Amino acid sequence: MTDGKGAETAHGFETLAIHAGQDADPSTGAVITPIFQTSTFRQPTVGELPAGYDYSRAGNPTRAALEDCLAALEGGTRGFAFASGMAATDTYLRAVCRPGDHILIPNDAYGGTFRLVDRVLRRWGLDYTPVPLSDLAAVRAAIRPETKLIWCETPTNPLLGIADIAGLASVAHEAGAQLVVDNTFASPYLQQPLNLGADAVVHSTTKYIGGHSDVVGGAVVVRDAHLADDIAFHLKSMGGVAGPFDSWLALRGLKTLAVRMDRHCANAESVVQLLVSHPAVTEVFYPGLENHAGHEIAAKQMRRFGGMVSFRVRGGQDAAVAVCDKAKVFTLAESLGGVESLIEHPGLMTHSSVAGSELEVPDDLVRLSVGIESVEDLRADLTQALG
Repeated sequence: MTDGKGAETAHGFETLAIHAGQDADPSTGAVITPIFQTSTFRQPTVGELPAGYDYSRAGNPTRAALEDCLAALEGGTRGFAFASGMAATDTYLRAVCRPGDHILIPNDAYGGTFRLVDRVLRRWGLDYTPVPLSDLAAVRAAIRPETKLIWCETPTNPLLGIADIAGLASVAHEAGAQLVVDNTFASPYLQQPLNLGADAVVHSTTKYIGGHSDVVGGAVVVRDAHLADDIAFHLKSMGGVAGPFDSWLALRGLKTLAVRMDRHCANAESVVQLLVSHPAVTEVFYPGLENHAGHEIAAKQMRRFGGMVSFRVRGGQDAAVAVCDKAKVFTLAESLGGVESLIEHPGLMTHSSVAGSELEVPDDLVRLSVGIESVEDLRADLTQALG
């Protein structure tokens, strides 16, 4: 791991999450990074920037602390904080791709990513092909001379598919393309794609990194200096930066990421045990299950299997919606990764944008973001909701 500035460090994850990029404020001794709620910075003389900052779109000390910490946790050399996960995705794609390029996306990609690629960037001239990324042969077959990158999600949203990051990196690099991994579901605590060969990692920091459902943000972390310069230029030019307060909230969330993720995982494992034996449930999607198609790969590249669970119910869409409506401890809401448990119907909520496409999700699917409440309460709530 590195400290976010390229220097090697032997510190463990939990220590880096609390300290990387977050030295005590030199002017006051404050142990928590201040919120530098300012748009601009005084210059003693024209062009002189004692701290390296001139305008907060280009750089802000609070944002820089978050970016350095994220880089350290992902094993990268440089991180970038954005106003949302979609801002991070859009900026990365525009930095790397040009009109006429082609990319591969998962055949069960997040609905927001699909919408951006299909309805925005395709008009800009970017072509794409959905591929089952768990099938390396299918990925190789889909690559074209103009393929610029493979966009990977693992685990995927909402079907919890698993892709072999090291294998995809090899395929991408053989073709002269990049591999970028959306690491939102796993978080850097459970999985570090850069250490497995990926060129870039993308996050919605709204989710597990923020962890408290009170901030919207995104991030990109890379190793290569030239790629970092391209992203920095596009971030400054396009302007989708994280504000100081949002950066501070995400940085606060990182400090407890490890302990939260351990509880998310433990609760999810217990919830899965309930679901797999419930007569109203026809299928459970969780990479921790030994019969999951990606279980062995997930076990190799993830610390644990995460807090996201999806399942199908008997009775189709009406039954799935009824389960969502009946839940009481699980809150019916979009998003994920907060300390509170959430339940949703992907087909009618987060993934409505893929309806009618080859990425359409089953209409009897329910997705859970398992929080850190008492697991007995979570199990009891699902039991009553399933009937």
